[in-house]
Amino acid sequence: MKFIDTLHGSGWRTVGGEDGPAPHPLPREGQLLTLEQWHAVRDTWPQGLRTAVQLSNTVNVADLVSDLPRLALVVLHFPKWTDGRAYTQARLLRQRLRYGGEIRATGDVVVDMLPLLHRCGFDAVVLRQGQSLDDAQRALRFFEAHYQGDAVEHRPLFGRASA
Repeated sequence: MKFIDTLHGSGWRTVGGEDGPAPHPLPREGQLLTLEQWHAVRDTWPQGLRTAVQLSNTVNVADLVSDLPRLALVVLHFPKWTDGRAYTQARLLRQRLRYGGEIRATGDVVVDMLPLLHRCGFDAVVLRQGQSLDDAQRALRFFEAHYQGDAVEHRPLFGRASA
């Protein structure tokens, strides 16, 4: 799992200014667009341009199925650590829609969530302020295998060669 340090930048830039997001951003490499911005420009956006989209946890990710090959990153938001809808979004992206790009968790992401985030298919997180990176890395080592399959390893534990 990759931990994103927002102080030093993540390589992706949001598009907008003081008045909010720009409704029709110009095509540039490494832009992180809102869903509304993406819908406004996707028909005119160059095909090979590395692009990301950020989604609220109320969006049906299945609606993005035709757009997924063009997206290098999907950012899913946790407004509260107790709101688990983004877990479902990530699992649907990985398993049902076969999305192979990066899935990043943002918002109220705490260390205790990391094992489940990993199982659901997230590969990057922005931890909530005050969360320890050392604790986060340790949390990922607590459970090395799960009896049931997950988004990372589809086979159940009893069906793996090392079991």
